[in-house]
Amino acid sequence: MKGKFRLWWPKQHSPCELSSFCLLFGWFVPSSDSLDVVVAFTCSDDSLSQLQGDLEEVICNTNRTMPAILRDKSVFSLLGQSAPKGCNGISSSDRIDVLNGEEGSCCHHECWMNRDGNVTGSCSRSTAQCHYLGGLSEQCRRVYSRSSNLVFLIFDSDKKHGNSELFWIPKLDYLCWNGQKVSNCDVHVVFYDPPVYNHHYFSLQPSNSYEQENSSFKKPKWVDELQQKGSSFDLDTVILAINCAAAAKRPLESHLHAKSSLQFSIVDRCYSFMWSLLAVSIASLSTLFYMTFQLSYKLHSLGLQLWTSDVVSKIFMTSYNNAHIRCCQILYWPIILQECGVGFLSNVEYEEKVALQRHSMWSSIAADIFLGNVVGVALLCYADSTCSLIVNLARDVTNNILRTGCVWLMGVPAGFKLNIELTGVLGIVSLNAIQIWSTVWFFFSFIFIYVVKALAILGILFGGTLPAAFTSDLISVASCHVSTLHWFFSLIYSSQIQALAALWRLFRGQKQNPLRKRIDSYDYIVKQHVVGSLIFTPLLLLLPTTSVFYVFFTILNSSISFIKLLIEVIISAIHATPYAKIYLWLVKRKRFPSGIWFEIISCHINSTGCPDKNFSENVDLPTKILERSEEVVVGRSSVLVSCLHSNLMGIGELVLPHYRNIFSGFSQSVLASTFHGVLTGTRTTSTLKAGLPSPLPWMCIPYRKYWHLCHDSILTCRQTPPCTS
Repeated sequence: MKGKFRLWWPKQHSPCELSSFCLLFGWFVPSSDSLDVVVAFTCSDDSLSQLQGDLEEVICNTNRTMPAILRDKSVFSLLGQSAPKGCNGISSSDRIDVLNGEEGSCCHHECWMNRDGNVTGSCSRSTAQCHYLGGLSEQCRRVYSRSSNLVFLIFDSDKKHGNSELFWIPKLDYLCWNGQKVSNCDVHVVFYDPPVYNHHYFSLQPSNSYEQENSSFKKPKWVDELQQKGSSFDLDTVILAINCAAAAKRPLESHLHAKSSLQFSIVDRCYSFMWSLLAVSIASLSTLFYMTFQLSYKLHSLGLQLWTSDVVSKIFMTSYNNAHIRCCQILYWPIILQECGVGFLSNVEYEEKVALQRHSMWSSIAADIFLGNVVGVALLCYADSTCSLIVNLARDVTNNILRTGCVWLMGVPAGFKLNIELTGVLGIVSLNAIQIWSTVWFFFSFIFIYVVKALAILGILFGGTLPAAFTSDLISVASCHVSTLHWFFSLIYSSQIQALAALWRLFRGQKQNPLRKRIDSYDYIVKQHVVGSLIFTPLLLLLPTTSVFYVFFTILNSSISFIKLLIEVIISAIHATPYAKIYLWLVKRKRFPSGIWFEIISCHINSTGCPDKNFSENVDLPTKILERSEEVVVGRSSVLVSCLHSNLMGIGELVLPHYRNIFSGFSQSVLASTFHGVLTGTRTTSTLKAGLPSPLPWMCIPYRKYWHLCHDSILTCRQTPPCTS
């Protein structure tokens, strides 16, 4: 099998000055049958002459800043050089043409070409290393002499590609791998747009992989064969190296532009003073909030020791959870803002994800507070009208639904013939409970105006989710009489159902074994059958009467639970909505890639039997390339030129994964158990809950340490350099 050579070349690094030599820096990524050369950037030898330091030390420092995954797979190094075509200083006999597939071992050429184009040196076939150096400084020659992997490219100044983004396409002129000549290989030149922070990057993770796995459409046979074949080269490492190309250029640029003395102007000092003042102000304000939250948390911890506080905490559990989440979001902002490791910041993909995590935190808080201010100001302006609306709504529900419904059940509801005595008792009990709660509601109606204003202030200070959660808990308190009556009738109904089921097993000669959780056979005596018949008959006849009351209050309680669940879903949606991602998707959609694809530009097929290098067949369509690839046999080498592009996420692919956690509690088993509990009257724990963000542990550090943490986080934002080129 012929070897494959892939050159990943940045678009903007096509040489503009064709009379100069350029050094190539990047990574070698070898695989079983191919070699990938990822060029991060190029630099002329004239620029390296101004380097403040040793080139090998700069390369080692650059490699240390790379992610550990990339360092394990490949090492950042000096790849080789590129030169303009037609350098007369080196004879054609000393050139090694890889495209023509010349066979033989790699010779050791020490050709030192000066600026005038004169060549000095010697040629020896006894060594295996390859050197093809031109116009280089002594420092670069030392780096070359220690490397057995070199690649040399040429550019044709007379042939400029029609695509304005590509300029001149590099051609492979000389390749030396492990000191040996590589011949008869296929060359694939891939142009890529260098990833830049806050602009774009490349990612191999498709956003619709989950949908593709669950797709009901049958895949073509060639797709399955392609998946079974797999990739013949390490594309993950290549994409990782491409994403680190911008960070690899920073250390060399910092040494090239280093100055002997650092002089700060008045503007720089004023700028530093403003940053320090901002850091001190924000740190002091955050510490004040931290002290307030810590005091409230300690008071709450002391109150939990009393049984009354424990009951109140269970009643207002939704409010407590949302308050805990919001307080942790406010307290943890300096930790989230802290700079990550150097290896993570070297990768544009990692840095983009870290930045999106930071943006998602503050954007969620900002959107929540904005919504809370809108609702809070409206409640403060219309507090009296809101209070009157709530009182009228409560009175209408009590009179038109609860009392009217109980009276209707005491008669002949829907034509059912019920037990008059039992309906009278159950109806009187229900009406008395409703009347007692209405009286309590009337005496405490004067505090409604203060509750509405408190909700408005909570919304203005902490956002809309906290008053929404408090409203959900207040609905639970206001509907306590309905929940109590539902519990009472569900107890009667479930007891009747269980008694009837036990008596039915008695008639069938069976009994329940609670230890083994199964039904066993059992021989009953006649007296037991008689007693069972006497109990079974009245229970069965009274079941419709208790059922109608149970169904009525189950509907009411389920309606209230649905309203509370709807509020929880809204709260979870406010927390889960990626506001920052949606805004950035609208502004810069390239920041959300979803897989890659290649645009074929041209294909050249050279034969070893043709000495003329200009003999080529240009094929532009991918279908024609596939057809011509069948004709490529041993002795021919192909040159393929393509551009690397990214697929972009849609708005649905971006937002929907964040909403999966909201409905995590709505599984099929949970719905089945809830439906079974409603039919049997069994009171089960309410598991239908919307998913909230995972609560963070409560922060408990000294005040001074928290102040320094906030102060350093603000200063880190100024000092952190983005991965831009």
